[in-house]
Amino acid sequence: MRKSIKRSLALILTLLMVGIAYLWLTFVSSFGYNPTAELPAIDEDETYSVFVYGTLTRPWVRWLVTGRAGSSELAILPGFRKEKLDIKPDADASVAGEVIEVSASELRALDRYERLGVRYERVELTLQDGRSAWVYRLMEPLILELE
Repeated sequence: MRKSIKRSLALILTLLMVGIAYLWLTFVSSFGYNPTAELPAIDEDETYSVFVYGTLTRPWVRWLVTGRAGSSELAILPGFRKEKLDIKPDADASVAGEVIEVSASELRALDRYERLGVRYERVELTLQDGRSAWVYRLMEPLILELE
């Protein structure tokens, strides 16, 4: 009986450690992140509005990524439709999401999480209420033409 309890505890501890390692690699670590594109400048003294429409709408994800959940405000992005992990231009559609306010260091953490310049680009778009906000969009795949 004691051996099975020890094995169960060892298994639970191992799974917990693997889960923590996965969360750290996914949300915090810069491991595997080597931006190749010219990234938009970030001013240390600014606060940034970011429109989020996917995983970053979850406060616990924002907390893991930036160190705080912060508050959010419901917002609409007109002229786009949500398509899986991205938004695509569509004049007749709009995307429901949230706006979060972040500091320069938090914006860098979001850039790292979204793999800015590798997987996503950060573009400034106008929300339905007229405010502008940064929005992460999947980068277009690089297509090499063979001659």
